[in-house]
Amino acid sequence: MTTGPATTGPATTGPATTRTVVHVLRHGEVHNPDGILYGRIPGFRLSENGRRQAALVAEALAGADLGAVVASPLQRAQETAEPIAAAHGLEIRTDEGLIEAGNQFEGLKVAVGDGALRQPRHWPKLRDPFTPSWGEPYLQIAHRMLAAVHRARELAPGREVLCVSHQLPIWTLRRFVTGQRLWHDPRRRQCGLASLTTLVFDGAELAQLRYSEPAGPSDPRKTGA
Repeated sequence: MTTGPATTGPATTGPATTRTVVHVLRHGEVHNPDGILYGRIPGFRLSENGRRQAALVAEALAGADLGAVVASPLQRAQETAEPIAAAHGLEIRTDEGLIEAGNQFEGLKVAVGDGALRQPRHWPKLRDPFTPSWGEPYLQIAHRMLAAVHRARELAPGREVLCVSHQLPIWTLRRFVTGQRLWHDPRRRQCGLASLTTLVFDGAELAQLRYSEPAGPSDPRKTGA
């Protein structure tokens, strides 16, 4: 597997494979004035800026040969998918495999030095950062995300597909398919708001991985998932 822009190499002999492109899009900015970790809590919608970001992604993908649009069931992902699906005359399919990671801190403020992390009653949840102990295991996230990507790939062989998901699941997927350890420093994730992590498949084999920010770089202080 290679990363970076697609390249064209010399012709090869042998059976032809079907090249399918799966774009995995992180949703846009969320309206979250109280600054809580919303996780899988329903009802969190895009902010006005988030809707603008989704529209910019739709413009960037206007020339794509999209055969399907699939999204996490959460509202922010569905709303991010809407302008892209509409531009291509597609219905939004929902896949639970693309949902946000489960987290025991949902509904709380968890910024370092503030909120729940200062309360001793929550400290036992932090005992194991490698699994992690406070939420859905990284390996479980990686497996369900990869399965969702392959389901999406099979919807439109030889074309392009869009999947809308969330920061941690996308970053975990990326680390898994590139052979990196799954535990990591959240501050070092390359997965901005409304960013695209693009996986190019030859048949069922991952051939390339690319990253882009069609809506522009997001504020690194925006840590919502």
